[in-house]
Amino acid sequence: MSAPGTSTPPSSRPSTTSPLGRTLPSVRDRDYLLDRSGVIFKVIGDVHPGSHWLGYVKYYPNERGDRTLFGKTYRQNTVVSKAFGILADRPECYVYSPAIGCVITGVPREDVVLHYSCRQALAALHETPGLLGGSAVSKDLLAIIDWIVDQKADDVIGVTGSFLVGVAGARSDIDLVCYGPRGYETAQNLFTERSLIRPYEGETLTRLYLRRAKYMAGSSFDMLLRQEARKLQGLTTGAGAHINCEPLRADGDRTFHDVIAQEVGQISVLARISDHHEGLATPALYGIDVETVIASTIDEAEVFARRITHLRSYLGAYTGAFRQGDTVHLSGRLVHIQGPGTGGFGIELTPWSATESYLANLAR
Repeated sequence: MSAPGTSTPPSSRPSTTSPLGRTLPSVRDRDYLLDRSGVIFKVIGDVHPGSHWLGYVKYYPNERGDRTLFGKTYRQNTVVSKAFGILADRPECYVYSPAIGCVITGVPREDVVLHYSCRQALAALHETPGLLGGSAVSKDLLAIIDWIVDQKADDVIGVTGSFLVGVAGARSDIDLVCYGPRGYETAQNLFTERSLIRPYEGETLTRLYLRRAKYMAGSSFDMLLRQEARKLQGLTTGAGAHINCEPLRADGDRTFHDVIAQEVGQISVLARISDHHEGLATPALYGIDVETVIASTIDEAEVFARRITHLRSYLGAYTGAFRQGDTVHLSGRLVHIQGPGTGGFGIELTPWSATESYLANLAR
């Protein structure tokens, strides 16, 4: 797979006329950004300080990598917290986020030289199919893009992941995003098109379990697959490649704007989902009622438990995974939230912890 514009060395400013990259500013969650050092960041969330775009290192120059960009060897990073180590000699990429309530990583805005937009990538690949090459998974993606364009939904669905920046291979997954209610509805319809995507079933369920279990320790086979069945994912009909679509919030959604989170400690509970409607898009927001405190780093945890009203997850694995009435085992940060129309205590799941794995597993 090739991407025009990616042959420019990262030491100089890449061309902003690349079909898969464009100039700022309309940066959205799950877009990618290339900085002056040749590092590609994956954007997380839609609330950013004036100084940075928040996100983590997705691809970076490293001789032990297996991708080629700008004529150099690149390595992929799949663990968000590892970005702290990758950026150890760049303290300007460490930034405190009041919205999340902790130090995370991000790229200084003045260092960004190229913006890879998920929506722009879908349009570019439709207009110039030769960007993809001739692999079976590429042909599957082109057929899916054609379907999306035929549905006039190319403004609410985008392509992210390795296909976004032109480093996909013959065994790559297909990662899509959809925006807002119309995007979510269209994506639901896409994943029922059996000529394009087939569901995980039969023997392929074990494949799905093995894919997810390493990130969701502690969940039984049946409960994990029940949880996963609610998400937009499957296998392409041609190459049998994994395909998923992450629902994101609509343009202009201000649910998490002007929100301040303050960490109190860490807590593990059993909780009942009381409202899932805001949990269908990332960042997911669920209403919860705590039933039992399992463990906590704070004293008098039961006092807090009565006042915990919501779960907020920046981990896309839990978007759309739960429904009202579910009992869920949660392990995350106990935070106090302040903001317009919201407030009180909640449990927050973020990928930024280098010491803990925050989890949300369906219990029953």
